Amino acid sequence: MARSGSGSLLSRRNIKLDSFLKRNTERSLYDRIRAYEPCVVISETVNKVYMHVVLSDERVYLAEYPPRTLTAAVSFRRVRDIELVNDLPDFLRGKDRELCQHIRITYVTEKPASKGRDWLRRDRRDELPPTVPSSRRTSHCPTITHTSEGKYQMSCEVTEEVHMLKPTRSASCPNPETLGLPRVPHPPSTTPSVYSPTSPRPPSDQGLKSAPDQVPWRISSVLSRLLRRDCEDSRQEREAELHLYAVSQTSRLYLHLQSSWNSFIIRATLLLDPLYRRRCSALSPGKQLPAISWERTAHLFGQLSSELLQDGISVESLYLLLQELRTAAHRNCALRRVFWRSSEVCVFLVQTLEESMLLSGVDTADQLLLSTLIVQTLCIMFRETEVEPARLNLLSAKKGALASRLLLALICDPELQMQNRGSLIDCELQTLLAEYLDAACSLLFELLLLGHEASRCFSADNLLSVGWILRVLQPHPHLASFIGYQAQQVVLVSSDPQESVLSPVQSVLLFQRCRLLLACLQNSSQLTEQLRAHFREEFRYFVKLSCAEEKLPAHYPISQPTLRLVEQILTLILHR
Repeated sequence: MARSGSGSLLSRRNIKLDSFLKRNTERSLYDRIRAYEPCVVISETVNKVYMHVVLSDERVYLAEYPPRTLTAAVSFRRVRDIELVNDLPDFLRGKDRELCQHIRITYVTEKPASKGRDWLRRDRRDELPPTVPSSRRTSHCPTITHTSEGKYQMSCEVTEEVHMLKPTRSASCPNPETLGLPRVPHPPSTTPSVYSPTSPRPPSDQGLKSAPDQVPWRISSVLSRLLRRDCEDSRQEREAELHLYAVSQTSRLYLHLQSSWNSFIIRATLLLDPLYRRRCSALSPGKQLPAISWERTAHLFGQLSSELLQDGISVESLYLLLQELRTAAHRNCALRRVFWRSSEVCVFLVQTLEESMLLSGVDTADQLLLSTLIVQTLCIMFRETEVEPARLNLLSAKKGALASRLLLALICDPELQMQNRGSLIDCELQTLLAEYLDAACSLLFELLLLGHEASRCFSADNLLSVGWILRVLQPHPHLASFIGYQAQQVVLVSSDPQESVLSPVQSVLLFQRCRLLLACLQNSSQLTEQLRAHFREEFRYFVKLSCAEEKLPAHYPISQPTLRLVEQILTLILHR
């Protein structure tokens, strides 16, 4: 876990909570915890309780204040939206009320909204013995008041269903049976069904003849099926909300939530692709490789970097070593953090990209292949390293010199300059150029994510913010054509109903392109005018939400966020 002071993009360190997490969580979970922050929490089971919100790359956890147990509150797989709410909470007073950040997480839960009557089993429940209280824990916590020392005190009653993590190195998370919590008895298996044909008939029915008697029972079976279907519908998924009130003026929780959610939906969608899943897994599907220690990872990276940085390395050797680095980074998050802590390799990759794209121009397939591999490798290094201080320090050093070089080297002309070559060679180069433009869009998306965090933490004109990124790119001669190419791809993907559904990789790329276009529309008046002048009619007549919805399968985690982005882009291009 990486922490730094309150003035940076990273969260401050809480020694007591950090020690608790280290003792009571698996190493694999502890290493993937991104941030934590104290908040006032309101949910279906918690009402105005001051708790620690612990954020990993997959879930949001809650821990008491001070920490005693760790509860999984919501998985990013079920999150539908994370937004800031502009309101003044009535349970806070004074300056805390004005500075509070209200974060609303909307998610889908399988828990039914209310305990409706199960009409098929109402008589069966009447025959059950009285049940003991359920295993919900009631804790009495004070309402939030302010003492003379400025600390919070609570006083509210909370009913919470606790899902304990398996304790590994501590007894801080006890087993419910150890606490003597009662269990709800199961219904006896011998209870007859209400509408079972074998159950005794009412006295009034016993005198009926057999032939007419079949009609009421047939109606009863139909009614039984209808009622059973109604009961199943009542158990379907529904939306719920988790409200987090960060009472710190320097809170970065919303930024970390958005970043973690974006990373999760991208990774979860890409893992639906068999090729990507094999690339991220071990070499042999049947064997699980042992975890590599941090020291071993740093040592192996040092060996690889020394080979990359050697003088006179050939293009073939460089390409093979970069392939090895990219594959290792896919499988090992610690390697990505080591990459940023060892700045030489990053500087070398940016310099090589400059030489390939800016100085020499795109003339050969080898240049395009090498440039694409460099951009893909850098893109992977950005993922899930938001809380790594070395990344921010490297990119912001010398007034963002390295970040500026990377941005300017990334952009290229999407149209090849033909030089009387054969049509087959031109077609091959055009295909390789399309692959490079896809990779460049993904890397620019990662840089814009960093820019969004910087824009919220500091002023919009500050270093590495979205406005700063677009100002650095503004003088580039091919920026307009590069952004136009990305917009054209959004139009093509979202308009053709004859095309089959998008693959996981294509869906992620559409999401990244939409985020790029939205950033341009919201932060650059010049790019906004260019997009409206060249693509207003295309977006008006060809981009339809219904068509995009058909292209994006519902089981892709990235589908709903992408549709919301398409809707925002349509609004900004057509109605302003």
